[in-house]
Amino acid sequence: MQSLFLVLSLLQASPAPALEARVQKLIADSGAEVAVAMRTVDGRKTLLIDPDKKFHAASTMKVPVMIELFRQAAARTLNLDDPLPIKNEFHSIVDGSVYQLNVGDDSDKDVYEQIDKTMTLRELCEAMITVSSNFAANLLIERVGVENVKKTVTRLGAGGMTVLRGVEDQKAFDNGMNNETTARALEVLMLAILQHKAVSPKADDEMAQILMRQRFRDAIPAGVPGGIVIAHKTGSITKINHDAAIVYGPHPYVLVVLVRGIDDQKVSAKLIASISREVWSDLSK
Repeated sequence: MQSLFLVLSLLQASPAPALEARVQKLIADSGAEVAVAMRTVDGRKTLLIDPDKKFHAASTMKVPVMIELFRQAAARTLNLDDPLPIKNEFHSIVDGSVYQLNVGDDSDKDVYEQIDKTMTLRELCEAMITVSSNFAANLLIERVGVENVKKTVTRLGAGGMTVLRGVEDQKAFDNGMNNETTARALEVLMLAILQHKAVSPKADDEMAQILMRQRFRDAIPAGVPGGIVIAHKTGSITKINHDAAIVYGPHPYVLVVLVRGIDDQKVSAKLIASISREVWSDLSK
C-alpha cells in the first residue's frame, strides 16, 4: 500500500526531464542567473529550476499588494471605489525621512497628473498592475499597510516573497533593505489566484482580469501562440527582468521566470519568451 501511495504521489507532480534539459541549455547559453517555477493547475506536471533562489522582486511584489487590497475589500475594511488623495510624499523605512517619486523614473505619468486630486483604490490597482505604476503601488502599500501584505504572503504559503517597503526608497536600497522574491513564492501566489484560493472566487477572478490587461507582453506572452489568454505581472530594474503568469491554455498552468545579470532588457525578455515557448510546446503535446 505504501509503495502504491508513492507511485501515485509521483504521478501527481512529475517533472519533465526533456523539458528541463532544454530550459537548462537556454539558461546556460544566456550566462544569466535564472530561476523557473512551473506547475499545471492539476499539479501533474512541474518544472523547478532554482525555485528558492532569492532575487530582487522589482515590480512582482505588486501582486501580493493587490491580493491584500482585495482581501481587505472582501473583509469590508475598505471599498475598492473609495477615493484616495494623491500625494507624492512617502517615508523611508530607514529613518522616516520624506522622499518623492520622479515621473521620469516611473512607467506611467497618469497618476502624477492627479496629484492633489483623488483616485479610487480600484483605479490605482489597475495602474499598479497593468502599467506597473510605482506611484500607485506606493499609495496602495501605504493604504493597506506593509505588515498586512506580509501576513497575506504568509497565509498563502509564499514565504519566499519578502515585502519590506514601497518603491524608490533610496536610503533603504543603500542599506540593502529590498523587496525579494523566489520563483516558488510567485508560483504559489499566482496559483492561488488561478485556483480561487487567494481571497474568494469573485475577488480572484477580478484580480485575474486585471492581470490579463497587463500591457508589457514581450516576455512569457511572446512564447505563447496568439489568442491564448494570459494573466501576468512583470518586474524589471537594472539587470533584473521577471515575469509571473497564469496561462489559460487547454491545460492551464502557472509559469514564473526570474532573470538576473543581463544588461539589455530586450535580451532578457527574449530569454524568458524562449523558456515560455519550450514550456508551452511541452504541455501542448
